[in-house]
Amino acid sequence: MKNFKRLLVTAALPYANGYLHLGHIAGAYLPADIFVRYKKLIGEDIIFICGSDEHGTAIEISAMKEKVTPQEIIDRFHFDNKEAFNRLGIRFDIYSRTSNEIHHKTSQEFFLNLYEKGLLVQKSEKQLYSEKDRRYLADRFVEGTCPVCGYEEARGDQCEKCGSNLSPLELKNPKSKISGDTPVVKESVNFFFPLEKFQNELQQWMSGKTDWKANVKNYCEGWFKTGLKDRAISRDLDWGIKIPVDGQEGKVIYVWFEAPIGYISATKELFIERNQPEKWKDYWCDKETRLIHFIGKDNIIFHAIVFPAMLMAHGEFILPDNVPANEFLNLEGGKLSKSKGHGALVRDIVKEFDPDLIRYTLGTNLPENKDSDFSWDDFQAKNNNELAAILGNFVNRTVVFAMNKFGGKIPARRTTEPAKELSSEPDIFKFVREHSIIIADCYENFRFRDAINETMNVARAANKYFNDSEPWKIIKTDEKKCEGIINDCLELCHALAILISPVLPFTSERILKILGTDSKGIAWNKSGTYCLKAGAELGENEILFPQIETLAETPAETEKKDLSLSETPDNLIVIDDFKKVFLRTAKVTESSRVEKSKKLLKLKVKTGGNVKQIIAGIAEHYSPEEILGRTVIIVDNLKPAKLMGMESQGMLLAAKKDGKLRIITTDGEFEDGGEVS
Repeated sequence: MKNFKRLLVTAALPYANGYLHLGHIAGAYLPADIFVRYKKLIGEDIIFICGSDEHGTAIEISAMKEKVTPQEIIDRFHFDNKEAFNRLGIRFDIYSRTSNEIHHKTSQEFFLNLYEKGLLVQKSEKQLYSEKDRRYLADRFVEGTCPVCGYEEARGDQCEKCGSNLSPLELKNPKSKISGDTPVVKESVNFFFPLEKFQNELQQWMSGKTDWKANVKNYCEGWFKTGLKDRAISRDLDWGIKIPVDGQEGKVIYVWFEAPIGYISATKELFIERNQPEKWKDYWCDKETRLIHFIGKDNIIFHAIVFPAMLMAHGEFILPDNVPANEFLNLEGGKLSKSKGHGALVRDIVKEFDPDLIRYTLGTNLPENKDSDFSWDDFQAKNNNELAAILGNFVNRTVVFAMNKFGGKIPARRTTEPAKELSSEPDIFKFVREHSIIIADCYENFRFRDAINETMNVARAANKYFNDSEPWKIIKTDEKKCEGIINDCLELCHALAILISPVLPFTSERILKILGTDSKGIAWNKSGTYCLKAGAELGENEILFPQIETLAETPAETEKKDLSLSETPDNLIVIDDFKKVFLRTAKVTESSRVEKSKKLLKLKVKTGGNVKQIIAGIAEHYSPEEILGRTVIIVDNLKPAKLMGMESQGMLLAAKKDGKLRIITTDGEFEDGGEVS
């Protein structure tokens, strides 16, 4: 692959008439952000461009329904979506908007370039016209029966049920979505972009894209096989960018044409803000720049065919080097849809959960080559069985050991002699360096799921190194050797902080803070090397991923299922595994119901000299009064977890049969704090 001087990455401009859902994030924005973060770690010159798409009929329709102006609609969703991106850790160099003056000017200049070259052709075409509304009805202002599948709520541009591309004139029984009026057919003259003229040039250009994803290439080949058709570039609308030609009053530039120009105008805006107003040309007009569009599959036609044709027609601009489009993400088996209201909204989820948990779950389920599914059960499992049990567990056990045995400082390395350092390092460091190359190759080829899996394999290997080294035994006979082992493990924590950074940026920062350092100066090639200073103070430890014991189906719901306290795994364990669990007797000193929950009680229990809070799922079997004062058995060394926004610091032991749950108590009188074995 050619080496470029710089990279320009764009993510599809989200339409500013609704809130972002998880499908949007998985389709374009998370893959783009992961890629950009990785590229910055390897030191490449890269900018990341996005913004709101703020014109078109859908926004006009929303404004009419709410009886507000289109500006009020776009302001609401632009700023809300911008905040949702930010809270999810998706960091654009600029998040602009197509209602900005610089975008209007850039789009009009682009239009005039083609117009003055004589490329734009005016054609008369039949359109639906509502006499009641006194206006031509653009695609999305019309609703009717799909001629392909018979769906009665098909839009004028597409049937959401069967996926057929339509025109308003093809609909049966069309109606105006504004007034319900039955429209008539009238002639209207509009400008057309000669897409058909560029088919051969597009096919020749795309033939060299041997590294493009198969789904993108196949999609384009389908359009080429059918034959490209000229597309209208102007529309009879009020809301949009005015046609900069005399005699075109009441017409605007069609949104499909001006929206991708938003990438150019946003880049201009970025460098104006940086006081380098001409610098944007380096990224759009220099062949040493690599342009990559991250999109969902519904945008392939515009980014892999239409926009490249526009750039060819204009001249001066570079063409996309890659368009790594993703398929669709489904929620619990159902298609996510903003227009139909089916989807988990990012603005809600980021208020409930760690953004890195959201990023990780989506990242491991990205619809890279086919549609994938998001489920809340998997969301919980990813947290408990992977992030907490593998990554979080390794960092915590390493740091706790260093805190307890070495006074909260980074112990000495295996050797202080530089000449011997490489020869004395453990094999795990070589494993990390080799895997950093494997992970990098995955990122370079847009295989993000594989990259994440290989990253977690490093965390698995780190845990194995800790187990195999047995520092809890070594410290009893050889403290110096134990120092070297824990130093290795802390360096592995640092390496993991680098490797997870593209996917889990917030967790990476937290790990670095625990290690007493920060992200300044971290680089991809430092993973698997010695970076920490022996003798330096560690920061405050924290549980990176608390266990999720119960989880709602959606953040708006409070209860989804009963996770029984008496569930046991199928696999057998050895006695040493059981010894890790501290069971103690405890006396219930306070008991009350958890507000808005049918299943939970909030308990205060006394065990020896300690008092703990436990949120127990026993409210359907015990009243607060029944449990008060009883001596129960609890798991005393369970990691704290948040339930209904409250911290639970342990777990009651209980047995369940035939739908009845009974807590396990002691035989006869027994003081609290007693060990159970």
